[in-house]
Amino acid sequence: MTATEFRPGTLVTARGREWLVLPGSPNGTLLVRPLGGRDDETTVLLPELDNPATAVFDAPSVHDRGDAARARLLRDALRLSFRATAGPFRSFAQLSVSPRNYQLVPLMMAAAQDTTRLLIADGVGIGKTIEAGLIAAELIASGDAQRLAVLCSPQLAPQWQSELRTKFGINAEVLLPSTANRLARSVPFGSTVYEHYPYLIVSTDYIKQRSRRDEFALLCPELVIVDEAHASIAPSTIGSSQAHQRYTLLRRLADDQSRHLLLLTATPHNGDDGAWQSLVGLLDNRLGELPADLSGAHREDDRKLLARFLIQRQRADISENYLSEDTPFPKREHAEESYKLTPEYRTLFDRVLAYAREQVTDPALNHVRRRVRWWSAIALLRSIASSPAAAEQTLLNRSDLKDVDSAEVADAVAGPRVFDVDLDDAAEGEDTALGADTSTEQSPDTIARRRLRTFAAEARALRGVKGDAKLKRVIAIVNTLVADGYHPILFCRYIPTAEYLAEHVTAALAKSHPTARVEAVTGTLPPEEREARVNDLTVHDGPRVLVATDCLSEGVNLQDGFTAVLHYDLAWNPTRHEQREGRVDRFGQVAPTVRAVTYYGADNKIDGVVLDVLIRRHEAIKRSTGVSVPVPVDSTTVMNAIWESLLLRGTDPDQLTFDFGDLATSETADAVLTQWVDAAEREKASRSRFRQAALRPDQVEVTLADVRRSLGGPADAERFMRDALGLLSGQLSDTTDGFTVRTDTLPRALLDQLPPTKAPVLRFHRSLPAPLGEPLLTRTDPTVEATARYVLDAALDPLLPDVVRPARRAAVIRTRAVQTVTTLLVVRFRVELVVPGSRRTITQVAEDAQFLAFTTSGDDINWLEPAKADALLAAQPTGNVHDELAAVQLQRALDRIPALQEHLATLGDSIAADAVEAHRAVRRSSRLGLRGLDARLLPPPDVLGVYIYLPDRSTS
Repeated sequence: MTATEFRPGTLVTARGREWLVLPGSPNGTLLVRPLGGRDDETTVLLPELDNPATAVFDAPSVHDRGDAARARLLRDALRLSFRATAGPFRSFAQLSVSPRNYQLVPLMMAAAQDTTRLLIADGVGIGKTIEAGLIAAELIASGDAQRLAVLCSPQLAPQWQSELRTKFGINAEVLLPSTANRLARSVPFGSTVYEHYPYLIVSTDYIKQRSRRDEFALLCPELVIVDEAHASIAPSTIGSSQAHQRYTLLRRLADDQSRHLLLLTATPHNGDDGAWQSLVGLLDNRLGELPADLSGAHREDDRKLLARFLIQRQRADISENYLSEDTPFPKREHAEESYKLTPEYRTLFDRVLAYAREQVTDPALNHVRRRVRWWSAIALLRSIASSPAAAEQTLLNRSDLKDVDSAEVADAVAGPRVFDVDLDDAAEGEDTALGADTSTEQSPDTIARRRLRTFAAEARALRGVKGDAKLKRVIAIVNTLVADGYHPILFCRYIPTAEYLAEHVTAALAKSHPTARVEAVTGTLPPEEREARVNDLTVHDGPRVLVATDCLSEGVNLQDGFTAVLHYDLAWNPTRHEQREGRVDRFGQVAPTVRAVTYYGADNKIDGVVLDVLIRRHEAIKRSTGVSVPVPVDSTTVMNAIWESLLLRGTDPDQLTFDFGDLATSETADAVLTQWVDAAEREKASRSRFRQAALRPDQVEVTLADVRRSLGGPADAERFMRDALGLLSGQLSDTTDGFTVRTDTLPRALLDQLPPTKAPVLRFHRSLPAPLGEPLLTRTDPTVEATARYVLDAALDPLLPDVVRPARRAAVIRTRAVQTVTTLLVVRFRVELVVPGSRRTITQVAEDAQFLAFTTSGDDINWLEPAKADALLAAQPTGNVHDELAAVQLQRALDRIPALQEHLATLGDSIAADAVEAHRAVRRSSRLGLRGLDARLLPPPDVLGVYIYLPDRSTS
């Protein structure tokens, strides 16, 4: 036959296997995909050489009988082999993750838009990466996007790469300063990195530079995901140049109205209305013009407009019976622990505080230099409060500086890094001068510099548990956490503190818990090394302690290895504490309880101010309103207040109270507290307004139920692999994360189809990510794919010996699950779908498996409801069936199949119509959703399995 005689959707046989003919065949050829194969296995058949012929699937014979386990195996192999279904989301068959109901809501919102523009503002730990990955996978699978760029911080790039690869099958390259040259060397002449690699994960700070920004904006992919998007929006009052550069880049990208744009952040509104308007204005210019207050009936249209672009839910919104599904989160236990300075440490602190007061009260200073010294003094005092190691390094750095008139210059010429500036924190970022001396009139040999070096020597002498009460007390706390079964993360602000703390905790635990392991991770390590250290520590079997700076406090998933957080250094931004705790207290944490410890100095002045007025007030507002919002004043106001409290007032601790603004009055502080509560109330109202967007919950539930019914989930994949390998003489052994199977007992025909391995044992894992080269128990894992294909192909080939055919196409089963003789059919339907996209129309052939059950009464056939048919697949056999009776019953059912074809064709037409309606339902708000969408059944349906269930009327 010629190529033109095979329509898309036709099954042909060639090269010893069956192929599905795809739309778009080049002239004189056939574009085909192996039946049950992946898209990347698509190839071209040449009719003159390959001699394709129509593939025919005859009904099973009476001799092709097996037991219930072998019958179920065929069903599972069929479901796991599907790579395209008729449902509204083409990507679902390619996923290695089983999404929760709530995680489908952003995807359905995206489907309702012609160009996807969303702000996904779900709370910390809910799964924004999964939600964005679902959208990206669907846009790529549907052809609406061919290229993808994820913009994120460098430390999050490896995690994004792993998530996209393992969960969504998107193999992205990481573009960082350390990888740019390597990637560039692989680019063909005349192309660029942005064009050559379709999927890129890019450091935002690398690409925002003027020398790269313009080229990237010109060649940027049509789909962009911006992680931690709030960090790219500068405050409207005063902000870092870093944030302004990031925003300039995003504004350029957003100006292309055809570009899909996903903004991810757990803190969309930081109390600055101008910054909020800049953020949402990236999605649609109209949003940037909306007022901050959208309450009242006259703002209904504005609220509806914003609801099309924003999805925002907190844990309380989804944890219980959200979209008919409970989502388990761990219980978070809060505790406070304190320490008091040793007399020697207090003496040092007081002397440095006195020195700082002298520096900032110099009447000869102008406004600019006084402001720089404020930041410098605050940074110096914070380092003293952190640790002797941070204090020593900061004091030495400061003593080596001269002729410095700005924080930026001081930071650039400072000595070894102290503050981990990998993280640009708008509430804390101005203190990066690290205590720089801004005096230009003094020489290196002045008394002031000698005093600083003396302070540094005194700090060095205080290292260790004898001089450092903070360290001594935290060792006891860590010992208690470890003894209680927790694996803690200790968060520090300063790099020397983290390294110092890790050194001493390691030594202490070596005595009390010899199997414990401690690692330190700071911004001095490249992202790849940070990830490697965390991963190595996570798989350690014994107690484990991670000491980290805030380079790990945002976006990094640490719930697999850790169950507690201790704030060794208090953050001055209360939401930073939530970000830290969210590393372990998040969806996917298997521990029932996580613990968060706020650790502070009862008498070091710095901690008292921050704890009482920032941290505790933040928690009180959160408890009373149910939402968390940042301090609703800019960082300058906060820093000025700290300065006034600690530096301008007298030395009496009672006078070291916290005030806001220029007026050191309690009325000012009360006014800010009122503003803070008002902001929380507005945020509470906003979240109740947008958390479920404009979608009907039943749409999400039905969509996900259909997906799970047609494709199966991780549990189905594991059961299939255990059954298949067991029936193929595999020797299985359970592990804590799955099971192992020896390869030397498996059939050579199966091993030839599995990914190459020299290992004598295959180790299957349930949890993501699996160790490199080891299979994962998901439907898209290459080993699972190959096994499903082998089982299905073997079942359809009656000439193969029984020993290598684990599945059977027929069975007669006696069971108490039925009251009358019931027949179950496994039927495969093929549907041609024409789906319009924003850039091109996709024609695809989808496969669907239906499990149809019926009983008979004379010549009448009574079809069972789908739920009852599904239930038969789990029916337990209760007795043997004599061969002669089994043959008679099976032949009787096979003889009825021709008479069923009309019903099967009608059902197939209904499946096609339902597919059209499902696509329309999720795209109803899109201009494309109602035009050009079509589906038709490609006959004939294939009856792949026939199973007879006989009632067991025995009394035993």
